[in-house]
Amino acid sequence: MIALAIAKRILLQLRYDHRTLALILFAPLLILTLIYFILNSDTQDIPIGVINAPLNFVEGIYENNGRPLYMREDEAIAAIEKGEITAAVRIDNGKTTVYLDGSDSLTATKAQAILRSAAVSSPATLRPDLAGETVYLYGSADLEQFDNFGSAMIGLILFFLVFLIAGINMLGERTTGTLTRMLTAPVKRWEIVLGYTLGFGMLTLVQAVILSVYIIYVLHLFMVGSLWLVMLIILLSSLSAMTMGMLLSAAANGEFQFVQFIPIVIIPQMFFSGIFQLSEGWDMAGYCMPVRYIADALTEVMLRGGGIADVKLELAVLAGFSLVFLLLNVRLLKKQRAL
Repeated sequence: MIALAIAKRILLQLRYDHRTLALILFAPLLILTLIYFILNSDTQDIPIGVINAPLNFVEGIYENNGRPLYMREDEAIAAIEKGEITAAVRIDNGKTTVYLDGSDSLTATKAQAILRSAAVSSPATLRPDLAGETVYLYGSADLEQFDNFGSAMIGLILFFLVFLIAGINMLGERTTGTLTRMLTAPVKRWEIVLGYTLGFGMLTLVQAVILSVYIIYVLHLFMVGSLWLVMLIILLSSLSAMTMGMLLSAAANGEFQFVQFIPIVIIPQMFFSGIFQLSEGWDMAGYCMPVRYIADALTEVMLRGGGIADVKLELAVLAGFSLVFLLLNVRLLKKQRAL
């Protein structure tokens, strides 16, 4: 009877906790629906540059979900460097030469499969005594799975942990009354927010250094870019996650309620972090999420050897996210002080 009474009390409490009920009943449906549409969406035909190839080989590319684009060799290499195409093929006297962007292993594998299928459909144009050559403009043939997805996973895991830690710590400041006492003191709101940001930011700075050194020199993650630039990306990534966590902590009355934001805020970003191959429509939706820019910047530097000019957009967007979240935090404190 006591157990039934306890169970009844819990159900009555949940009856008035609309957020928990929505999380239990509807959040799984939302996440599964998102997974369904993303994984079942048709991806675009993979663009492949054609420098020189017989007509039946080009038709084989088209028939195997490739999009052949005729280009000169210099145009094809420039297009690969800009990310406009994944691969380019040249066939001279029966020998095949493929230029490939190996920084996106999923797309690169599909492009290679398309070219192999096209070769099968036109055997008369290829000489079996001449081995084909693959020139990797980015990446390499012996990259391991961790090398292929490590940069994207770093961004996702980092964002999740910093978001969680910063949010729960800020929530503790609110629930213990520390923040309330500061709001009653003659202190400007922006000074309070900036102080918390600098405090947590010092920790994220140390985290950026430790994480960068560990993944490169201990785990030996493939990298051809600048270590300092990787640290800068990680630092800005941590700042955007930290300021978002601080902002959302204001909407929670306890740690359990804050954790409820994870299925809504973190899990959807996982699908847009570069781990999955998405159709154009879904891929565009990812540009509204910080993790997308984190993964793109880390991939550009670590796998493609890009410099700060190549990731300036991603860095600016991450800084912009942090600034917007900071301003919203200041705005929210104004309402709390008014109360």
